[in-house]
Amino acid sequence: MTRQISLDTIRDAATRVYDVAVRTPLVRLEVPGSHADGPEIFLKLDSLQPIGSFKIRGAYNAVRHLSPAQLSQGVWTVSAGNAAQGVALSARMTGAPCSVMVMDTAPETKLRSIERLGATIVKVPYEEAWRTVERHGSDRMKGQFVHPFDDDLFISGNGTAGLEIFEDLPDVDAVIAPIGGGGLLAGIGAAMRGLRPDTKIYAAEPATAAPLARSFARDEASVFENWTSSFVDGAGGRSVLPTMWPLLRELVDESIVVSLSDAAGAMKAVANRVHVIMEGAAACAVAAALSPEFARKGHKKVVAVVSGGNIDLERFAQLTGSCNSSASAQPSADKSASTEA
Repeated sequence: MTRQISLDTIRDAATRVYDVAVRTPLVRLEVPGSHADGPEIFLKLDSLQPIGSFKIRGAYNAVRHLSPAQLSQGVWTVSAGNAAQGVALSARMTGAPCSVMVMDTAPETKLRSIERLGATIVKVPYEEAWRTVERHGSDRMKGQFVHPFDDDLFISGNGTAGLEIFEDLPDVDAVIAPIGGGGLLAGIGAAMRGLRPDTKIYAAEPATAAPLARSFARDEASVFENWTSSFVDGAGGRSVLPTMWPLLRELVDESIVVSLSDAAGAMKAVANRVHVIMEGAAACAVAAALSPEFARKGHKKVVAVVSGGNIDLERFAQLTGSCNSSASAQPSADKSASTEA
């Protein structure tokens, strides 16, 4: 499959996405006690997007390319929550009906936001949601399908975050972003390859769900056999799609696997130092940037992408109040796996 993702397609997306997305800030993270010889860490705060997630970038670019006839049929997507909000808001902006297939373990915060945007929610088990992601369609749903990550227009829209990172920090030498399906990493990676090819691109995954690290180890798209649910619902899928693997292998240099307790600790550190609430996926990127493993790589200026902030506040308080306990960071009630980043 020939992909149409390049610096040109990302720049074209930038002419559209700011009808609804915002240009988010890059802020420095100072953490007392972090590694003295480590890099300067900057946070790309896409949690400040109108839907609380980077997904609006890709969703709006994809929906805006649909014809009036296609829009009149309605649009739909499948999502753990963030892509659903992005497509729902994009549909509302373009006057199209919208429905979303949502796995039945999606957080209430995300479900309420989807409903407020006027979309119809169709809850399904995780297995059905993932089959839909793999097949790019479902007999249950009607209208134009907008894939939540494996779509060139969606990925190009996501890449506008990479344009902003380069504009704000031209000498960035590493970017870390969480991976669910790979659309965020692919978009930022494509932008950086065109603007600053020497910049290293890292994925961040939770130890309980790290299919990209497994895929790199095997040099093929792989399933993470020991997948375990956690509060990281926007990253950490069960597998890498075979259609995404060539793109990720080309654009991503390495995957850094972090523990759930380190992710929860990163949530607390960012709340304390920057006064920003991160969801679990974003926390994986920051935890990776703060890790001793990453400090040893010798980078000078690194950007960790805070991909979203959509987490139930009670759950956030529980995690950050007891983030030194790995047991508390892995609740048995959370069963989501990602169709997101």
